This record gives sequence, structure tokens and C-alpha cells, in this order.
Amino acid sequence: MIPILHLDDQIVVVSKPAGLLVHRSTLDRHETRFLVQCLRDQLGRAVTPVHRLDRPTSGAMVLAFDGVSCATLSSAFEQGMVRKNYLAIVRGEIPTEGFVDHPLRRLTDDPGERPGAPEAFDIAQTRYARLATVELPCRIDRYPTTRYSLVALEPLTGRRHQLRRHMKHLSHPIIGDTTYGKSAHNRFFEAQFGSRRLLLAATRLRFPHPADGRPMVVDAPPSDDFRSVVEALGWTDAERTFRITGAAATPPDGDVERVSYAGTIAAANLG
Repeated sequence: MIPILHLDDQIVVVSKPAGLLVHRSTLDRHETRFLVQCLRDQLGRAVTPVHRLDRPTSGAMVLAFDGVSCATLSSAFEQGMVRKNYLAIVRGEIPTEGFVDHPLRRLTDDPGERPGAPEAFDIAQTRYARLATVELPCRIDRYPTTRYSLVALEPLTGRRHQLRRHMKHLSHPIIGDTTYGKSAHNRFFEAQFGSRRLLLAATRLRFPHPADGRPMVVDAPPSDDFRSVVEALGWTDAERTFRITGAAATPPDGDVERVSYAGTIAAANLG
């Protein structure tokens, strides 16, 4: 069953599991299970996704039951009236706060795109704030210890893979990202914490309701497989505070939780 966060006559907001495609895609022709199909079977009504959520990303997503609601919400997204908050675990100790203004090459699902076509770039902007850090006593790259950060992210534009690509641009890729991340760190998290997923979760959506414009705030707590890693790294308080405030703003440096890792490292050298 897909977790339902909000349901009314016009829309449904769900918590999409990591690894589930939203709808059929040319990028994976063999996949047979999709979010829209699961919801149609679960709710007995057809649904239309209003926005993207990458297959490996989990969390809040809004879908519409009718064309008018879908068009109204799509317009709200285009006009910047929708705010989205995310939680991620990244490699390294990311700066306390920041604003990424880095254009991204436009990506397409079309496998038949003409070779040599001019590349198109779109404005892409992201705010981030570091919530907690940890230093682990293991060598993965060239240093004897390895650091990771829990970070709040808020995309101000909606480019494809924007958060994943912006974190790579900062040299702080999201753990579990097999496209833009670092395989040695991904393998370490699988071996140490049993995590085989992209550690990126959409945790809050704020948007005007398509029927009457009333402000909606819908929270999606991180799923158990995400939260188990947060707990293992000792970041439970930071994650809980983020869920309560939804802040992807910029906490002062003194509010950032630094954790001394007390666990046992199963594989000390995966470089």
C-alpha cells in the first residue's frame, strides 16, 4: 500500500517509496509497477502526477484526480508558488549554509534525441543548510577518517535531478546516488548500514489547494530505511527538529549538531 498523507476530492498527496517509478518511462521499458497504477488500484480512481519525483527519491508527491486541478497545480509550480523541502545525507562536511546558482544542462527521456543537437541549459537554484555532521574512523578516500553531513535542501527551480546534480557540483554528492555519487561511499553505506538506496527524501510540500487556494502544508516523515541510517549516525535529534520546523533555511553555526560516532565500523577500508 502507498502511504496516503492527504486525500480529498481534487488531490491526493502520498509518500512515494524509493525505487518506484511514477509512471511508465522509456528509460526502463521492462518495469511493470508504477506509482500511478498502484494508486489507481488502491483508490479506485485515475490519478495524474503534477510534478516529478525521481525513481530513487522517496517522499511527498501530489497527484490530481481531474484535469482542472492538475492544470491549476501545474501553474502554481510554474509560478513558484510551491515550496519543497528535502532531507539528504551527503559526503563530506558541507558548509553551514549556502545558495547554489548553477545552470544545468537540460535532460531528456527521449532515447532518440538527435546526436550533436545543441545543448540547452536552464537556470537552477538551490538553498541548503547543514543540520548535523559525523566523522567516522575509517579510510574510504585518501584520508584516515571520513565525514558525512545531514543537510536540508530546498530547490527554488525544478530541473531534473537538480538536487543530486547541485550536490555533485559542490563536491558533496548524495550517498546512494549511482549516477552522480561516489561508488566507494555507496558501497560503505551498504556494508555498514545496509542502505542500498539514494539517501534523499522529500519531507514537506507547501502549495495552494487547487479548489480554493487555501495554503496546504503536507509533511512526509522519512521512511524507515532512511531513518535507520540517520539513527545509526546519531542524528535523530537533528532529523526530528527538521521535521518539526521544515526549515531548509539557514541555522547559525552554533545550532549545527556535530556527532562523535560511537558505533563499530564493519569495513574499515573501502577505497
